Amino acid sequence: MHYTASVRRTAAALVTAVAVTALMTGCTPGGDDGAIDRPSTPPAGSEPAKPTPTGGASSTGGGTGGTKPSPSVPGPGGGTKACTTGQIKVSDAHQADVRPPGTGTGAAIVSVTNTSTLPCTLRGFPTVAGAGHGSPDKNVPLSTTQSGSASTVSLAPGARAWTKLTFVNVQGEADGYCESGATPASFPTLVLGVPGAGAHQIAMDDGVFAECDNKATVTAFSPTKPS
Repeated sequence: MHYTASVRRTAAALVTAVAVTALMTGCTPGGDDGAIDRPSTPPAGSEPAKPTPTGGASSTGGGTGGTKPSPSVPGPGGGTKACTTGQIKVSDAHQADVRPPGTGTGAAIVSVTNTSTLPCTLRGFPTVAGAGHGSPDKNVPLSTTQSGSASTVSLAPGARAWTKLTFVNVQGEADGYCESGATPASFPTLVLGVPGAGAHQIAMDDGVFAECDNKATVTAFSPTKPS
């Protein structure tokens, strides 16, 4: 009986050992060889696509930066500056063909010439004053009425622009008279103000400036000579 019990205990132990071995074999990853499986390599195309950089290098050149900005393009007439006092010469006035009736000056044409070697621009209306005797403090400003609209005139070297001055004309003979009852005025020279280009003293090419009421209608500087 003692021997039989011992054999039974030995057999039970063997059964237990076999069961443990079987359990260990079943729990080991990788199958019979006991090797530990590694994660398999993902199939081609399973990786997320890398973002394509915007504005990258073209197929013909290197570089990794974005698109380079284009150089700025100057606008129309870019770089041309307004005429200055030293760039222009103002002509003496001559009597216009179209003028109010009377015996005074009536209307005069004046030109401005670009005498420099660089182009410049002119825009606006002139101012007018009767030149004082010996001092600018004695100038007599004329009240001006602007006729038409102003536009920018581009003056190449040697080019000219014109303006027309129309006065309240003197009537009658000898010293004449003004229809308003005022006393006629006469000036050997006028001071013409050119926008941005200073004041210029001019004479008539024949006679003196004779007008009434110290008024003048002026046109804007234009590349077209008025009549």
